[in-house]
Amino acid sequence: MPDFLFYFNLGWTHIISPDALDHQLFILSLAAVYIFGDIKKVLILVTAFTIGHSLTLALSVLDVIRVSGKWVEFLIPCTIFITAINNILRIDKREGTARINYYLALFFGLIHGMGFASAIRVMLAKDQGIGVGLFSFNAGLEVGQIVVVAIILVMAWLFMNFLKVSRRDWIFFISSGVFALSVKMALERLPWLT
Repeated sequence: MPDFLFYFNLGWTHIISPDALDHQLFILSLAAVYIFGDIKKVLILVTAFTIGHSLTLALSVLDVIRVSGKWVEFLIPCTIFITAINNILRIDKREGTARINYYLALFFGLIHGMGFASAIRVMLAKDQGIGVGLFSFNAGLEVGQIVVVAIILVMAWLFMNFLKVSRRDWIFFISSGVFALSVKMALERLPWLT
């Protein structure tokens, strides 16, 4: 049980921590197009992201794949601004948006998983069985993501119901802000300059 709690807390902290801005921005860009009535879609979306990063996290820990940390740190904000620009480009197109977001979450989760791997690889590799560690870390991360999504959905509800911001304007405002921040992050992390 101590191992479960240790890795659960590590996963939780990895998404809730102020140092996890890139991961929080990615979740924000994924969830920006949803409202409370879409809670099932949002939970599937978060789970798709968890599946993606769990796969590459496991493959990284088992040393099946290894990607330069500089490239991973650059690609993570790229996934964020691609998701944000997708929101803006599809703002008036309701059909198929959820399905595209699922694929983005799953595929980009693979890249984010490589980012998690550098932080946790050594700890998990030292343990006898990595299964409990991986499961616990991912459970903590999933719970953290659900908390972040709940905060986003509450904020969207407040803005739309009390400040009378339209859903279209909410998506555009959030996605534009996330796009700008993530482009700045990507430019600061250009792998060929560091």
